[in-house]
Amino acid sequence: MASPLVVLTDFYAVTNSALAYAAGLALPLQAELVLLHARYDALLAPIDDPAYVPVDALATEQALQQLAATQPVSTQVEISERELPEAVRAALLHHAPLLLVLGPPGGASTPLEVMIDTAKTLLSTVPYPLLLVPAIGQQAVPPRRLLLAVDGQPFELHQYQDIIRQLLSVSGGGTLNVVRVADSSHPRLGADTILETLAANNLADEAAFDQVSEVADLSAVDGVLAEAARQQADLLIVIARRHSLLGSLFHHSVTGQFIERSLIPVLVLPAID
Repeated sequence: MASPLVVLTDFYAVTNSALAYAAGLALPLQAELVLLHARYDALLAPIDDPAYVPVDALATEQALQQLAATQPVSTQVEISERELPEAVRAALLHHAPLLLVLGPPGGASTPLEVMIDTAKTLLSTVPYPLLLVPAIGQQAVPPRRLLLAVDGQPFELHQYQDIIRQLLSVSGGGTLNVVRVADSSHPRLGADTILETLAANNLADEAAFDQVSEVADLSAVDGVLAEAARQQADLLIVIARRHSLLGSLFHHSVTGQFIERSLIPVLVLPAID
């Protein structure tokens, strides 16, 4: 059985598209789900939301256990009294999951910025593969048209990040395309050079020469999202590191722009600095 998927679930998880997507992904992967609920976190327990009524630990666990029982795969429930980064660190040590799953807050009055800030916090303090699922649209599960956004520089993924290959293995003939955004400061490199940057992670064989696109745009986000729409991709994969065109995910709100604007799920894979 594959490593589990840890879903960061808020108290409105019944309406959260991220849980449905995670369950649909776990089924072909033959993976379990872990519902992680941090009782006092701003997203997972939105105490500033007037619609949120705090309940005691027993009632919370009962509600989440009922939710877990409705999932199509084996599902565990974990309720943490810690702040979210500490709760996630403990879950990573205990479960060694394939990835973390985060969706928009279920509370109608909870702003999307809470999810954006949560994603940024996790990527900077607990760098681990993070799947961000938007609220709108019907998402294809498992995804079949994967688009990998790279900056054209060599990168190295952590050893546990064999996610792309696992997704392709259950996609039923899925494809992996690659996109790089070129601008006045980052000229075109050519498909051969871009494929060489994938070789260190054994991804070059998954992406053929004619599946590499270089697009010109003043904005990395605009260029990537436009290419994703053109290719009708159903999963966008972004390599995040501290020092690169797309690595500004850690600094200049690029993560927030992807979360806010992407119509398809975004999988962020932290690279080794």
